[in-house]
Amino acid sequence: MPKTPNFTWITVINTPNKAQKLNFKSTEFLQSASALSNAPADFGCEVAFAGRSNAGKSSAINALTGNSKLARTSRTPGRTQLINFFTVTDQLRLVDLPGYGFAKVPLKVKQEWNKQLERYLQYRGSLKGLVLLMDIRHPLKDYDKQMIEWATVSEMPVHILLTKCDKLKRGPAKTVLLGVKKELKPHERWISVQLFSSHNHEGMNELQRTLNWWLTLPEEDSTPIAEESVE
Repeated sequence: MPKTPNFTWITVINTPNKAQKLNFKSTEFLQSASALSNAPADFGCEVAFAGRSNAGKSSAINALTGNSKLARTSRTPGRTQLINFFTVTDQLRLVDLPGYGFAKVPLKVKQEWNKQLERYLQYRGSLKGLVLLMDIRHPLKDYDKQMIEWATVSEMPVHILLTKCDKLKRGPAKTVLLGVKKELKPHERWISVQLFSSHNHEGMNELQRTLNWWLTLPEEDSTPIAEESVE
């Protein structure tokens, strides 16, 4: 059964002042887990990062935290099959989910990854939102859409990073951004989208505002707010 959400969802990027400003540079590694059953205690708040194995997920976490060695990057995408937990504060965490959809691993292993990812999204009570990363040159592949479906069924807000946007000129990058937003319009209550580059930190402030909002929003403030996203 999908869990009952205990967060407020807002699509406007300029979030209210009630969201605290977190220091992501204080983030430290906590532990790895092979399944939800051996994950850290389910308390406080956490935001998970997910994406295809070549989407630049580890690079984005490292850029966010200012620590190039925090999340391991590999020349062999998909090698890491563990859920990695990082502490921002004692009560707040970032979570690096296993990459999917690219690695050359047996089908049985991929099926087990899918099972664990789905269980994590549906049953992790402290999970407040999902940051979904997609290479801007290859957005909305089948596995990305599957992740979006899992999240929306669980009424979990999703913030999409169209990564490596520095690989495209501004005009084409904007065109991709608008195209993704148009395709996901039926889910706009739960999904927001932005351009992002770990290389030049484009979109970093926007990502930080979203994370601050999700991780520090008072639980009693539970009235959904729907506004247009601001570029």
